[in-house]
Amino acid sequence: MKEPNPTTDPIGQNLIKLISNVCFSVFVFTVLVITVIAITYQPPDPWESSRALTRVFTEVENATFQIDTSVLKTGEDVGMAMVSPAAAPSEADADASDTQNDTQNNEIVQKPEESSEINCDESRLVNCSDRGVLMAIKKFNLKRFKSIVFLDYQLPVNGSNANECDVSWRFRNRKEKSWRRYRDFRRFKIGYTDDCNYKVVGARGWHSGVNARRPRARFNATRTERTVKVSPSYRDDDINDTIPVLGSDLAFRNGKYLYYSRGGDYCKNMNHYIWSFLCALGEAQYLNRTFVMDLSVCLASTYTSSKKDEEGKDFRFYFDFEHLKESASIVEEDEFLKDWKRWEKNHKKKIPVRKVPTYKVTPMQLKKDRSTIIWRQFDTPEPENYWYRVCESKAANYIRRPWHALYKSKRLMNIVSEISGQMDWDFDAVHVVRGEKAQNKELWPHLDDDTSPDALVAKLQNIIQPWRNLYVATNEPFYNYFDRLRSHYKVHLLDDYKELWGNTSEWYNETTVLNGKPVEFDGYMRVAVDTEVFYRAKTQVETFYNLTADCKDGINTC
Repeated sequence: MKEPNPTTDPIGQNLIKLISNVCFSVFVFTVLVITVIAITYQPPDPWESSRALTRVFTEVENATFQIDTSVLKTGEDVGMAMVSPAAAPSEADADASDTQNDTQNNEIVQKPEESSEINCDESRLVNCSDRGVLMAIKKFNLKRFKSIVFLDYQLPVNGSNANECDVSWRFRNRKEKSWRRYRDFRRFKIGYTDDCNYKVVGARGWHSGVNARRPRARFNATRTERTVKVSPSYRDDDINDTIPVLGSDLAFRNGKYLYYSRGGDYCKNMNHYIWSFLCALGEAQYLNRTFVMDLSVCLASTYTSSKKDEEGKDFRFYFDFEHLKESASIVEEDEFLKDWKRWEKNHKKKIPVRKVPTYKVTPMQLKKDRSTIIWRQFDTPEPENYWYRVCESKAANYIRRPWHALYKSKRLMNIVSEISGQMDWDFDAVHVVRGEKAQNKELWPHLDDDTSPDALVAKLQNIIQPWRNLYVATNEPFYNYFDRLRSHYKVHLLDDYKELWGNTSEWYNETTVLNGKPVEFDGYMRVAVDTEVFYRAKTQVETFYNLTADCKDGINTC
């Protein structure tokens, strides 16, 4: 029998101890890392995940969308994938910022007597350029307008009368997820407190401080003005919806593109269009390609005054093209086809193109395709030719619709801010759905009676205090239908603000220059503005939640 070697045996034991210590150290370190991750990780809200949205939209009986004239929520509503830690500062943040500004300016001017050696006398004139005036206005606005976030102010200027100051500021609504800014300018009456500080004695309404209105660059629309009479206006400098251009043959050749031909989605209702468009855009992002986008939209008959489908509408009338350009890689279809045609003319070597005749070829099968252009063609009969079919079945696990890339048009949102501002952001709203649904007694047996003038008065009196500003978002065509509410509330309807899209409005002039001819304020625009104003109300009363027990989609669908 072989005896153990006394010189080598301790080495083996030491080696085993060393390995044990290393393994234990790795184990402790791993536990520590997992613990830190578990503490700091914040899972996404499942109700705002794209998978939840996909479930909601795909639980339908067939492959076609039911006609719905409501507005599908876009990116600024659902707020998906928005990395914006300071997107919605709280009132406490605003107060803190204002306090910091007060502290910084305290040594310069806080009290009138510190900026000029005069007695504390209310008869003396206010110096609007005094920083103390701006501080007083900031504090007044923070107390009065709880629903908006003030972003920056311009220095006050003199108003029309003594002790009046006009101030301009930019703001955003707390309920809006986007970074878009809006502008207001108001006139304030300035007085003095007992300790000689400035205070706001009174404030006028929306856009009253005309002396503080910043001049904007005028339209450069010489060609358009020869054919269309455009009334004098100023362009919103915050809107840049120009069409991007590739610029060179080399830039075109080095790109990778996903091109969708028109399918059965064209001229369908807008919710169907959005669902299909975001599917296509999601596939382009999955394939890491630039999406070739057709800016021409066909508006379904449900939104038109002619009650017929109307082609040739511009995507930019309804959605924020500037934000889309910043959020996704896109190229406009006409520019793309021009570049493609120029390349084929100037070069013998053709562009590699992969034609895909059916949606059944999945995005996963195209992932490794090296062709410059992947061209999906939708030539089969409906519903096989719907764009959104590409994102069904297994593809739904891979394609994520980029909801964050689609915002409503800022031109429409300017109208929303104008209406809300004219009500001083202090209003309640009721959504009254009538129209065809109220006439269809088979699917909605009680809707007509539950939204009658007497029923509205009885129900709203239990929800909204009397003589509040009440905005009525509705598809009811008769303006005087809500007259009985006027005995109890200050009633506002969309048609009360026709001047905001009339032929002297900024919206009219900007869309006319964009389109080359006047643009109709169509049914979808009306619904979009109605819906967004409704979202900004302090108290919101829904038809199918508060006013009637009928189901939104008809009987037995609740």
